Amino acid sequence: MPIDAVVFDIGRVLIDWQPEAFYDRRIGSDRRRALFAEVDLYGMNEGVDRGDDFGAAVAALAARHPDWEAEIRMWQDDWLEMASPALPESVAVLKAVKAAGLPVFALSNFGNGPFEIARRAYPFFELFDRLYVSARLRVLKPDPRIYEILETDSGIAPERLIFTDDKAENIAAAAARGWKTHLFEGGRGWAARLVAEGVLDAAVLADGPLAHA
Repeated sequence: MPIDAVVFDIGRVLIDWQPEAFYDRRIGSDRRRALFAEVDLYGMNEGVDRGDDFGAAVAALAARHPDWEAEIRMWQDDWLEMASPALPESVAVLKAVKAAGLPVFALSNFGNGPFEIARRAYPFFELFDRLYVSARLRVLKPDPRIYEILETDSGIAPERLIFTDDKAENIAAAAARGWKTHLFEGGRGWAARLVAEGVLDAAVLADGPLAHA
């Protein structure tokens, strides 16, 4: 069955996303462990991914934990540093798929505020033909509804989609609907899978940032 569109997750697939590493650099690993033990930063971030206002969510969490206010506010003030750099092999794959003439979609758990920051910072966001962002849709992966939204909106049958994500549960939810899937572990492996599916020519593995992976 041929592929009609290629679907990319974004965080840890196209851009790095390592909040613990960010805080280790900024405040040291001991304080970072204490911060994450006392403050539910990931819970706050999940709310933003569901559509909560970014600034308001950060401010509310900081107000509940005044001893950590400066560190909590870093989540917004220094978000781009936390969500960097772009992963060049994956960006090369995205560009190669686009050059091959197939539609490329983003399917990502992402807040509205952070998404706009990333979109301004990373020009490759403009390559996507369609954007399926959790905060806009008010539903998160791996809820089956977000995959159904993409299918309905794009008009593409599940078995003609191929999707990569770094989280096994997100891949499993897509596979359960009949999508072709690839658990992301690096750009070269993703490119090899697309070659195997006939989406890309094998020459892509020998060119550019994929050549020395």
